[in-house]
Amino acid sequence: MKFVDEFRKRSIAQGILEKIKRFDSTMVNLMEVCGTHTMVIFKQGLKGMLPENVNLLSGPGCPVCVTSQEDIDKTIDLAKKREVIITTFGDMVRVPGTSSSLEEEKGNGADLRVIYSPGEALKIAKQNPGKKVILIAVGFETTSPVIAASVLDARKEKIENFYIFCSHKLIPPAMKGLLESKEVRIDGFICPGHVSVVIGGNAYRFIADKYNVPCVITGFEPLDVLQSIYMLLKQIKENRAEVEIEYFRAVHPRGNRIAQGLISEVFEVCDVRWRGLGNIPKSGLRLKNDFSKFDAEKEFRPRIKNSKQNPDCVCGDVLRGVKRPTQCKLFKKVCNPEKPYGPCMVSSEGTCAAYYKYGGG
Repeated sequence: MKFVDEFRKRSIAQGILEKIKRFDSTMVNLMEVCGTHTMVIFKQGLKGMLPENVNLLSGPGCPVCVTSQEDIDKTIDLAKKREVIITTFGDMVRVPGTSSSLEEEKGNGADLRVIYSPGEALKIAKQNPGKKVILIAVGFETTSPVIAASVLDARKEKIENFYIFCSHKLIPPAMKGLLESKEVRIDGFICPGHVSVVIGGNAYRFIADKYNVPCVITGFEPLDVLQSIYMLLKQIKENRAEVEIEYFRAVHPRGNRIAQGLISEVFEVCDVRWRGLGNIPKSGLRLKNDFSKFDAEKEFRPRIKNSKQNPDCVCGDVLRGVKRPTQCKLFKKVCNPEKPYGPCMVSSEGTCAAYYKYGGG
């Protein structure tokens, strides 16, 4: 299959690995901040192929995983309102809240529907004029343009019963937060491909310029990831810190101006809380005042009391690269994909789920 098989050839992978092994034995920590990269690394066994001095860390690249416990609890409270229909992407359904989950509320009678695009939520709103339809808008810069487009469509078509619960987050500020916390030494970033298609390579330049940390924007095939690791090691050896684009077949330095325009038209930047990382300034999106009529939080004012997660769950530490899932006392013993105790085990892009399914990678 064109543009797939070309990036999975064993002979090419072996050649890149040989080049990687020629670098000196200095220990380096490289962090990916994309859930799809995490799954590729584990599914393809890339960790086990690398020399011991190249340590791969999984960062906050799963949008469901980084959604704060408070936001999870708010979506659950919204689901309890009998006049609403909750529409959401599938990964959110089983994330444990403080005392319930969307899945449990569906069992209790909530009208919850899993969708694959925001357009489906708009369609549901049209088909159910007597109900108020809430779209749980979770995701990074990849999904925010299509959510913005759905809001614009709702305004254009005068759909009065459509709302979004906005929990969008921005990747570059989270990367900055990780570097400034200094909890873990990060020698290079494997930057997300999907996000970078939208925001472009220039969005990471401050990381290279201010923090002297190399960045490589990476595609999603095994050879993409291996090549990006080689490119990062080469920068480190040459004492360079630049933003390089390995995924040049899809990413432009300036990104997608149309998608960026949709985001800026509908949303404004705000401070937001991340699971495991706490409050990060200017790392989230909220609806502009012109679109406040579509804001589910303003319309329904969900109530939460004492949001808290299981104290034994180390999902937050995993998202910061501080701990591995195997260091959690719940992992595999009581926490598994059938009965998850935290979002890192729920999501198809979660690091705990990757460890569970594919082992150490």
